[in-house]
Amino acid sequence: MAEFTGQRGKRQEDSGLGSVLDLLLANARLVLGISGAAVLAIATLAVKRLIDRATSPRDEGDPKAEQKTLEESWQDLALIKATPKPPKKQRREDLSEPLLSPVQPPVPGEAREPRVCSAPPETLRVESSPPRCLTLQEKLLSHYSSRLAVPEVQASLALQLSRSICTQLQSFLRNKCPELPFGSLFLSGPLLDGLGALAADHIHLMLPVVLDATLWSLIPGEDTVVRDPQYWMIKRTDLEYFPRGRSPWDRFIVGRYLSSNALNDTLHKMLVASINWPAIGSLLGSVIRPVMASQELKLEVKHDQVELSITLLPMVEMENKVLLAAPPKGLVENLWLESFYRAEVSKVKELDASDSGTRQHCLRILNGICKSHPTLHKLSGSPLTHVILHLSTTSSDWAEENLADRFQQVLEELVGYLEKGVLPSCFNHKINLFCELLEEEIDEMGFMLYRAISEPELLLKEK
Repeated sequence: MAEFTGQRGKRQEDSGLGSVLDLLLANARLVLGISGAAVLAIATLAVKRLIDRATSPRDEGDPKAEQKTLEESWQDLALIKATPKPPKKQRREDLSEPLLSPVQPPVPGEAREPRVCSAPPETLRVESSPPRCLTLQEKLLSHYSSRLAVPEVQASLALQLSRSICTQLQSFLRNKCPELPFGSLFLSGPLLDGLGALAADHIHLMLPVVLDATLWSLIPGEDTVVRDPQYWMIKRTDLEYFPRGRSPWDRFIVGRYLSSNALNDTLHKMLVASINWPAIGSLLGSVIRPVMASQELKLEVKHDQVELSITLLPMVEMENKVLLAAPPKGLVENLWLESFYRAEVSKVKELDASDSGTRQHCLRILNGICKSHPTLHKLSGSPLTHVILHLSTTSSDWAEENLADRFQQVLEELVGYLEKGVLPSCFNHKINLFCELLEEEIDEMGFMLYRAISEPELLLKEK
């Protein structure tokens, strides 16, 4: 009776434990989902078996029963260890991360194959090769070919129009002023010399003024009131023996000096009022207009394929010097500017011819960069040429493969000259080619070029 009571109590305990487990399993699906409930069911079954074996009477002395119990214990333990762990819930560190999509219930009657986690199939794609990093040498050559090369058709047309205008103007001056011994007009400028043209848009028209050396002499600029070695004065001599009127240019004398301002004023009136430019333009298939308000003698030429600016420059050649009727701005008159352009071009080409150098190439790139740059445009032309000429006295290797090295070296030299505020002329060390720059302009140029030394690409960007 006691044994029966004990067994019934045991069955009641088992029944109570089973009810709890059944209740737990019934609600596990709602709480943990299907996969979580399956895991819990397997684990619960294993635990229940262990409890049953622990509370069931053991057959003492039966080695087969003990062996069977031991094997079942290991199987249950293996079952628990082999139970797949439920996936960890995604931890949303950021509210912007999406929640995991809910697990879709299996379709009844459809066998589910075990899911194998594998890497997504690689899509066939043609990988583009990474862009090649261009060297400074290649960038300079590319910049030169893409931006500085003047189209041959435009250059040819610009020269043809300029020569035709030059011929018409020469004929007019000889008919209008036969008493004035003007020399033969000729063209000049970067388009002809190949040292700085960005486009076929500007031509210099040189008008020689022929003087009798026995009646005129040169006075250095430092001996005048301006004290500027760039400018000269042309003095009329021996007026006691050769009075006014002996020279046809005496009509332009102001205070015994040949006045560049007076000559320019006379020529300006001729260009504006005396020459029939509409007729000449119609003959050349273009529109020609003199610039009215400019102090310079300028013509604007518009053609279907090209637009030109032609500057007329009266010039005097005496004592191996070339003087231009380009007085400084201000109240000072009668001064003539010494030009080194012809000597600069000749010297650069001579040096390149002697060592197969790339000075002209480098100068053209620098001129193109500075001319189109809002901060550096006043450095184009003569200052850059003289920097290269100075550098040529210390750096002899100007081969084409060293273009990038020489380019950066020119930038370093320019920064050094700007720091001092002085760039001496190669042909007259008394002349400072920076003398007309303002201090603020020098600072801005120096800062820009200082940055460009470490990052030359700044100068090659589109403006």
